[in-house]
Amino acid sequence: MLLAIDTSTPQLGIALYDGARLLAEHLWVSKARHTTELAPAVAQMLQQTGTDMSQVAAVGVAIGPGSFTSLRVGLAFAKGLALSRALPLIGIPTLEILAAQVAVTDLPLACVLAAGRGRLALGWFHASENGWQPKGASVVTTAETLAAEITSSALLTGELTAAERQLFLKNDKILLASPAAAARRPGTLAELAYRRWQLGQIDPAASLAPIYLHIGDPIPG
Repeated sequence: MLLAIDTSTPQLGIALYDGARLLAEHLWVSKARHTTELAPAVAQMLQQTGTDMSQVAAVGVAIGPGSFTSLRVGLAFAKGLALSRALPLIGIPTLEILAAQVAVTDLPLACVLAAGRGRLALGWFHASENGWQPKGASVVTTAETLAAEITSSALLTGELTAAERQLFLKNDKILLASPAAAARRPGTLAELAYRRWQLGQIDPAASLAPIYLHIGDPIPG
């Protein structure tokens, strides 16, 4: 069984997945209380599903981009579990979680995350035989800049404020995902991490690092 953890932004998400069933999935928006909320939420989810921590055989964690503090909380928690229990750890870029939730089409896909101070982390994806693939490095931008740059039909999904959604809706070239469809699902993270775990694509717990935002610089994809 795999435990998935995503604390990339103010939205937190956790899930339990056994490869055949999504046993539990919980996501919520926190007011900067990631440190105090994460561990109790995981304990409650295990209790609700009648699962013991000894049954968890791997940990999947979102590694960003996102908020410096938020990412650090989730990754530290995931690393602690992996190192203390000798569990495989699988890191998944957060923008890839968003992309995996969108049906593949011939249109380009823009995935965005709240990056604080009115900024967005942006990653472009293109369709391939294996689903969505990143196109170039992710960058820091704003909703105003992105809305002006999209001049041909494109899909857009991700974490947006009401004002940002209204701005994108004014551009008729943008096919904007609904708020529910655009929410990062920890169940999706769990599936991605489980797949990589089964392929033996494990990350070293001691050195796995988050993808942080750097204003003016590319964010490694």
